[in-house]
Amino acid sequence: MKKIAEKIKPRIKARIRKNRQILNQKVTNFFDWVKGAKLIELNECDTSEDPVRPELDNAFRSSYGRKIFGVEYGGEIHAVMCFAYTNEIPKTVEELNKFSHDAFLQSAMRDQNVGQIAIAYTVWSKKKGGGKLIVKEVFKKIKASNHLNRLITLSPLTEMATKFHTKNGAKLLQINEATQNFEYEIV
Repeated sequence: MKKIAEKIKPRIKARIRKNRQILNQKVTNFFDWVKGAKLIELNECDTSEDPVRPELDNAFRSSYGRKIFGVEYGGEIHAVMCFAYTNEIPKTVEELNKFSHDAFLQSAMRDQNVGQIAIAYTVWSKKKGGGKLIVKEVFKKIKASNHLNRLITLSPLTEMATKFHTKNGAKLLQINEATQNFEYEIV
């Protein structure tokens, strides 16, 4: 029995070493892509990839003060987040459309800065860590702006959305009939 244990012990140690090397390599590769990624504004996105609101076309996503941002690495887009700039917090996509349109028209009369609130109404990631990274990068962009003072979501009533936003530091603002709003505190 002792001989069997002596044969197995070195095998187990070798396997643990090998698994540790594989894990370290994967973690290094993960952080390499995160460090090299950059936030860019997109003219359009593949709306069929959107798990939250695939019914919204690119015309909706890019008109009346609405924007599409992506995290790019190696010439590929790995995460996407769509925004509308408003002066009020919407409870539905219809209100989002109306409020962003109103903020856009109001900005034409002023300094061209559309809205004071950035409403993130959809986000998705094609690569592990992309969702968290795009939230972080967009957050930096909003903090640096001179007219945006709030970052709020228009999220579906799903456990996944709740976990994603609370895990990334957002606070639940309100629960609506078909959506929920989370707020990322801008300090």
